[in-house]
Amino acid sequence: MLLIAPVLILWMVIPQVNGQQISQIPQFLPLQAGENFTTYCNSSSTVYRLQWYKQRPGGSPVLLMILAKDGEVKTEQRLTGRLGETRKHGSLHLVAAQLSDVGTYFCAGHSTLEA
Repeated sequence: MLLIAPVLILWMVIPQVNGQQISQIPQFLPLQAGENFTTYCNSSSTVYRLQWYKQRPGGSPVLLMILAKDGEVKTEQRLTGRLGETRKHGSLHLVAAQLSDVGTYFCAGHSTLEA
């Protein structure tokens, strides 16, 4: 008998940072184990570095990946992150969700070049 446990994924929206508006969709997504999901991060201005984080319930945010090149695609295990050519859009895709994937996923964008 196969038991399918629900996986709950929550999304966080960071409305504005230093005049830069960042939105993330969807804001909330319930999943079943084994399902795939994608979340999108959109910025009102160019980002020079897009970071994806995961925060487990009761835990601290953990950096999942950094994207810093136009059109960059990076894969880490079951996660794939993308930064659009215009550097205003990014996405994070997870294949085959598991109970260990429960948490809040969010993006952060840096709008200035760092030395």
